[in-house]
Amino acid sequence: MLIRTEIGIDAASIDALLRRSFPTSAEAELVKQLREDGLLTLGVVATDDEGQVLGYAAFSPVTLNGEDQQWVGLAPLVVDESVRKQGIGSRLIYEGLDTLNEFGYAAVVVLGDPAYYGRCGFKTAADCQLRCHLEGTQQVFQVYKLADDAFKGIAGNIEYSAPFNRL
Repeated sequence: MLIRTEIGIDAASIDALLRRSFPTSAEAELVKQLREDGLLTLGVVATDDEGQVLGYAAFSPVTLNGEDQQWVGLAPLVVDESVRKQGIGSRLIYEGLDTLNEFGYAAVVVLGDPAYYGRCGFKTAADCQLRCHLEGTQQVFQVYKLADDAFKGIAGNIEYSAPFNRL
């Protein structure tokens, strides 16, 4: 399994993976819209020996109190059912975190299972005085610090980009 940054030719395979992995097309439409709006900061794929995309992690900008702080949100994260429970999701996350750190991003937020994302180093965002603008998400809203000073003097409301409001 090769973990790498997505390239243009991966788009159709990513779309197919998202459509077969989620109960609706919402995540596929989200990624399509992020791509069209130039809001896809980073996409990381897991491919098999034939180049078929079997895992995907998307990262897009978020704002803190309406301002760009060089933070991104992780969503969606998906691994094909045929290869789950092999650590591919974690590998996608770590590759994304490493790349974003190299690019100078300060932090990553995610909405998801605290037990799963906690294994990758994410912490409860509320403990850092951060909350998500999406209702009912505080128990699953988490953050990962990339820059040493990412949380210095920081508190408030994290907002995902407009395409997330259509979910």
